[in-house]
Amino acid sequence: MFKNVVFETSVFSKTQILDTDLKQIVLVGKSNVGKSSFINTVANQKRLCYVGNTPGKTKSINYFNVNNEFYLVDLPGYGYSKMSQVEKTQTNNLIDAYITNNDKISHILFLIDIRHEPSNNDKLMYDWLVSQNLPFTIIANKADKIAKTKIDEYILKIRKGLFAKEEIIPFSSQTRINVDIIENLLFESLK
Repeated sequence: MFKNVVFETSVFSKTQILDTDLKQIVLVGKSNVGKSSFINTVANQKRLCYVGNTPGKTKSINYFNVNNEFYLVDLPGYGYSKMSQVEKTQTNNLIDAYITNNDKISHILFLIDIRHEPSNNDKLMYDWLVSQNLPFTIIANKADKIAKTKIDEYILKIRKGLFAKEEIIPFSSQTRINVDIIENLLFESLK
């Protein structure tokens, strides 16, 4: 479990991106995939991240300081249709500026909703992550929403939909399934 996790800052423009020596674990995924709940779970806090009912609200990069040792960095969700074209462009430019030439990224967590086959945006994100040559893990979130006996079947659908070779880890902030595996993986990536 991550200890002493505190929200540090939200960044809305390229000029605000933190210049830091601390390593960073980055969360990506479409709007409403559950990144806020994921952060609350690994931080073992109920209200560290605001969990909204309206997708597409987060248009900033949010930095969470973990024990002054590394950052959990939550990128804005993608694929929310009610965002204006200008907002989408600004958000995409912000994400590109953050990831490009950032040698402090130690790992990326790509959250995907286990209940749905990957969207076109999910496929684009997966292909982009592969092209960046950065270490990443696919997290199949909201595993509590389907029967335990169906998890492998749904994971297979995600793997086929993305043409993914990587391991896909089922996760739920409700049941905390595989939280220990994910934490160990992240601590290993920080070494």
